[in-house]
Amino acid sequence: MNDVRELLGRAADGAGHPGLTTDAVYARAGRVRRRRRAAVSGAALAVVAAGAVAFPGFAAGPEPERTSVAAPAEKSGKEDRAGRLTALLPSGVGTVEQVSLAVLIKNATPEQAKETYAGPLDGQYAVRRDGGVGFLTLSYMPRAQVAKKYATDPAFDLCAVNGKEPPRADCVREELPDGRILTIWHDAMDHGDGGTPQWGPELDARLVLEDGSVLAARSSTGYEGDRSQGPLLDDPPLDRGQLRDLMLRPELLPAGGTAK
Repeated sequence: MNDVRELLGRAADGAGHPGLTTDAVYARAGRVRRRRRAAVSGAALAVVAAGAVAFPGFAAGPEPERTSVAAPAEKSGKEDRAGRLTALLPSGVGTVEQVSLAVLIKNATPEQAKETYAGPLDGQYAVRRDGGVGFLTLSYMPRAQVAKKYATDPAFDLCAVNGKEPPRADCVREELPDGRILTIWHDAMDHGDGGTPQWGPELDARLVLEDGSVLAARSSTGYEGDRSQGPLLDDPPLDRGQLRDLMLRPELLPAGGTAK
């Protein structure tokens, strides 16, 4: 309305001169308002553009989530696997991050290293503690897969001497009341082949379920050599008792699993 009054005032000053009607005044007022709105909009866009320069990614929306090439995180639902696994572990274990050993050791791309997991928490996890880096791996195999992989009954005694193979150190076989069989042993990983990477000592575990499926785990102090992630841990991420407790958690089995 201020535009209209201004133009009407000018019209009054020029009274008696033809060519300036009330309709013309309102038309000109509309044109003035449109020019002012365009100027304001242009200024606002300039401010937004300046903000986009000052804060990269603003104009294009939130930046996509980035994951380390060396240690790509994998998510399931709203919470990542590492977070759900950490919730099952005792305090003081360290910082847990899901990784791919194929990426870390073999320099594979995340696409090449992509795996399909049968268990809800299957995967390979780096455990960082006291400046060192160890690893915890979990793998569930359904009965059909076990039958293809193992030529013998998976429930055979792993602690028994088998041909020329060296016996497993500190091997304990536990037959649980519900029919499951849990075996945990120590592996020095000192094979003397001079290859790389050179794995540090670890604890291994295998749980044979009633239906013939198998849950396997490694609690490793880490590895040295090419693409090492850091010094070895002084001890495996999980000790024998902690590893036993984890292996018996039903959260490690798919829905309908036979854990009790």
